[in-house]
Amino acid sequence: MARRKKVYEGKAKILYEGPEPGTLVQYFKDDATAFNAEKRDVIEGKGVLNNRLSEFFMTGLNTIGVPTHFIKRINMREQLIRSVEIIPLEVIVRNYAAGSMAKRLGMEEGAALPRPIVEFSYKDDSLGDPLVPEEYIIAFGWATQQDLDDIVALALRVNDFMSGVMYGVGIKLVDFKIEIGRIWDGDFMRLVVADEISPDSCRLWDVKTGQKLDKDVFRRDLGNLTDAYTEVAKRLGVMPTNVTHATKPTLIN
Repeated sequence: MARRKKVYEGKAKILYEGPEPGTLVQYFKDDATAFNAEKRDVIEGKGVLNNRLSEFFMTGLNTIGVPTHFIKRINMREQLIRSVEIIPLEVIVRNYAAGSMAKRLGMEEGAALPRPIVEFSYKDDSLGDPLVPEEYIIAFGWATQQDLDDIVALALRVNDFMSGVMYGVGIKLVDFKIEIGRIWDGDFMRLVVADEISPDSCRLWDVKTGQKLDKDVFRRDLGNLTDAYTEVAKRLGVMPTNVTHATKPTLIN
């Protein structure tokens, strides 16, 4: 079997050349990191869960007309995606005060915001992914004003979809981050949701108990991360209800 060419390796995923021009294979690792990789571990089964959950969300977005880079899941850990030009921003949507926002503004964690708030951070781990205003983004040429308007519209559509899906299974979507990529067709450019959507990139709390079902479990040493992600997958119908931490993740096609 021919050895695949690695294109990029990040903290949680590896990108390989795809089988066709304009495609990549995205491999989900079991690595868990927090605080700009100052805290790290390998959590068995995490990559399998994130692959399947990201497929679930990306497929749902494609179905309602929100374009994504996702084409199909290949196997337990890999999916076929379109190759995109990533805009160097993390797009953060907040429905409740939590994390860095709660600290910055001295707000009680979990306080409902008057409306969803969209923030941008510059993707650079060495700088701690600093928040940046729209003026910086436009001045440095990372995106145009039209791009930003379109990105905000995409992010809010993702928020509407995700909030509804998660609330339907008793989970509150506190906040999340996405990445946006450009796909070129000649001179025509489209913006699409890229990277992944999973508990790694969302804050998810049980509606009734407030139990955290996201990467804060790892950040704050609140329990077993695989158990938390498995609970999300079970509620969404992605995995059978008899999966426990002691068993290997088994996917439903």
